[in-house]
Amino acid sequence: MTLQDKFKQLDSKQKALLAVNFYNFETLSAILKAAASCGSAIILQSTQSTINYLGLDVTANLARTASDQYGVETWLHLDHAQNLDIIQRALEAGYDSVMIDASERPMDENISLTQEVVKLAKSYGANVEAELGYIAKLGQSQKPSYTKPIEAKKFVEKTGVDALAVAIGSAHGFYDREPELKIEILKNIYSATDAALVLHGGSGIPDSEIQLAIKNGIRKINLATEVKNGFMNTLRKELPKSNEIDLRKIFPTAIKHVQKLLENKIQMINQA
Repeated sequence: MTLQDKFKQLDSKQKALLAVNFYNFETLSAILKAAASCGSAIILQSTQSTINYLGLDVTANLARTASDQYGVETWLHLDHAQNLDIIQRALEAGYDSVMIDASERPMDENISLTQEVVKLAKSYGANVEAELGYIAKLGQSQKPSYTKPIEAKKFVEKTGVDALAVAIGSAHGFYDREPELKIEILKNIYSATDAALVLHGGSGIPDSEIQLAIKNGIRKINLATEVKNGFMNTLRKELPKSNEIDLRKIFPTAIKHVQKLLENKIQMINQA
């Protein structure tokens, strides 16, 4: 099943899919163990930084092989790409989905670049995600700024994009205050467009807010910060207790922590 078809299936049931960033084998393993435990499909995400760290072919092949090993239905997604070169390379490597993030450019440039990516991805049958509105990245101001429904309608119609990340009050990284999603704005965007709507910055959003967002049109929920933070904080606690030099005996505790975190997230999303 393509990711596009999966989004249509989810929409018919008012459900959503968790999309989680991985950074190495250990975080990938935690994601897949959680998905397998819950009997759930999941989207595996990698960014340019992870590809720079692991290498593109290693990233793609690792995700594929591990998915087969754990028996989990997955889709491999390129997250927050900002140029055509990395998108082309990811498609050639077998990615199921790519995101072009031109959200900080003027609207016309965002439309134009997204159109190019949609055209490029078509021959691969790949899903294309774009972003419209201001969703603060790490280090950026978390000032309120929201996607306008009328602009979302125009954007999707002109680009033919499959999925759209919308600004409804979430942000990437750690929140400086508890986020409150603008559900009325989400409702209006959902009514205005047929693209699968994506919630970025899923780490730190209260469960009740996420479930409400799913009921009102969100079909993909991105998670990254809680994975990195949970993994590293667990290692920080464990390392001072041990003189072990075999990293294979140290990493499993952090893997289990992330696995449990994600099991809870998947169950919460499935219950929406």
